[in-house]
Parts: sequence; C-alpha cells; structure tokens
Amino acid sequence: MTALFGPSGCGKTTVLRCIAGLQRLADGACEVGGSVWQDGEATFLPPHRRPVGYVFQDARLFPHLTVSKNLTFGAPRDSGRRSDAVKFDEAVDLLALRPLLARSPRNLSGGERQRVALGRALLSEPDLLLMDEPLSALDAAAKADILPFLERLHDRLSLPSIYVTHDMAEVERLADHLVLMQEGKVIAAGPLAALQSDPSLPLATSRDAAVNLEGRIERIDPKDNLMSVALSCGVTFTTTASGAVGERRRLRIVAGDVSLAREAPGPSSILNVVPARILSARAIEPSEMIVLLGLGSDGAGDAILSRITRRSFERLKLDEGLAVYALIKGVALSRSAGFSPS
Repeated sequence: MTALFGPSGCGKTTVLRCIAGLQRLADGACEVGGSVWQDGEATFLPPHRRPVGYVFQDARLFPHLTVSKNLTFGAPRDSGRRSDAVKFDEAVDLLALRPLLARSPRNLSGGERQRVALGRALLSEPDLLLMDEPLSALDAAAKADILPFLERLHDRLSLPSIYVTHDMAEVERLADHLVLMQEGKVIAAGPLAALQSDPSLPLATSRDAAVNLEGRIERIDPKDNLMSVALSCGVTFTTTASGAVGERRRLRIVAGDVSLAREAPGPSSILNVVPARILSARAIEPSEMIVLLGLGSDGAGDAILSRITRRSFERLKLDEGLAVYALIKGVALSRSAGFSPS
C-alpha cells in the first residue's frame, strides 16, 4: 500500500482522479503494470476501461439497493478476469458484512457504509485499488471500527493500493510506501521508514516525529505481559502487547522518547537500551537537535531518530560517527493487529 500524504490542497486527490481517468492533464502520463492508460494527448483510456476500484470520502452507495446488491453492482459480467480476484463470500467475510446484506444503506452507520464501499470496489476485480481519504468523514469511533478492516485488506490481499490521507496515524498503520506531496509536487517518495527517518524532510522535524520498523515476535512473557520483537538487524525490543510468536509486527519509536548516552547505563527502568551509531545530526530549533541513529554497534541496522536538546548534544560531545547507546523510553505497536505469520 502506497500512501499519498500531504496537507489539504497539495494535489493528492487530483493525482488519484488522474489515475482513475476522471481528470485529464494535457501533458499527463500514466502506466500501470506495463499498460499505458495515458500518454499525453496521444493515448487516453476512458475511466470505464481502467481496472480500478475507487473508494471515495463518502461511500456513495445506491440508496434504493440492499447492501448485497450494492456490493455486486460493479462486479464485471465476465467475472473471473483475474484468477486471484476477491470473490463475494471472501469480501463479505473479510469486511464482516454478512449481517448487513439485507439492509438498506440508510440503516447503516458511517463505518458500515465505508466497509460496503470497500467491498464493492474489491468485487469490481481491480488491478489497482484507489482510496481517497476513506476515513475523513468518520468520527473517532467509526475510524477505530474500520481501521482493522483496512489492515486486514493490507495483510491478506496481494492488491496494489494507493491511499490518500493527511493523517499520519493512518499512514503509520497502513502504508508500506510513502509519497510526500507539497503544493502540487512530489517532494519525496520511498519506503515509509526511510522517509520518516530522513532528517531533511518535514516528517523528521515535526513535534511528533517517529519511525516505524518491521519486526517479528520471538518471545512472549505472559507473567509480565511483555514480548520481545526482533528486527532484521539483530536488535530486539521489548514492549507490551498481545500476539503470537512468529507474527510480524510494526513498531513505532517516537524521536522524543529516545535519549542518548556515551556509555552503557546502569540499572534502569528503561527496558530498551540498544547500541547505535550517530549517522547525522542537525539543529531544528535554536535549542533542539534531531539525531539520526543507525541501530547496532556498527550503525548498519535500521535507522531511528532522537530529539534532544542542543545543550545535551554539546555536553556529551556527540558527533557524527560516534558510538552511543539509545535509551528508548517507549516502544509502541502502530498496528492493532499483527501480520499473519510467515
């Protein structure tokens, strides 16, 4: 899943509409899976010939049709075009829609309507799923209700998706790849963790800057309700959560929760103390520094951020290339449900 992220008015929805063929740019180009959908003025595939599923901010269900008929409305007549296409029963079970099939859209909550809209998009057998801020019109309770279903789609379906949002919490829970937009332009694109940990980008300098890392549960201590999550670089973090050994989980480490030490600290209440190396450091405010750390004694592991005061940075005589210890006060799970074991 790729997230288009940026402030309102930066062009995210315009990009999505151009991909879907709902909007045409004279000099635009769009190629998906080797198929050219637009090439300037020479080629333009109309929207009905583009195999996309589109989920809008509002569900846009047909009020005169039941949930069941809304779901099948966009299904192609030649169903089976894709061997891996989502079938009706699979979509219904995936989105927990079975109790709603006979209902009218008028009798659904906002979150239920969006789940139906998602199901309808999936049953159109798309090659690409487009979602334009599908949670923006929902209240906090409805968002909390539907996010696990979006995570389930991400984990179980091999369907490329583009997700438009201006909410970083949604990005952290759902996206693998991130495209940062500003004033109609792409300012950066790449894996989520790579862009979050890039000190030159606005994500790293924001007050709630954080990095999300992928790990695997390797041990659970039921007595303390603690689990050990190992990263690919060999570093292991301890956190509180539920899960099963072997599950892959996404860890969220906030820059403001990462302190630095030149020497290994003595006994402490902080459970996560890991060796790291300073890769770069820069001032972001007159009194604060953002420090990029590479985990592991050689600094070759996953990158995280530390936000500390300039006074602390100078007092410890920190500098690029220096070996340090990262004292991480909190490690949270940014996904409420883990990846399936693999």
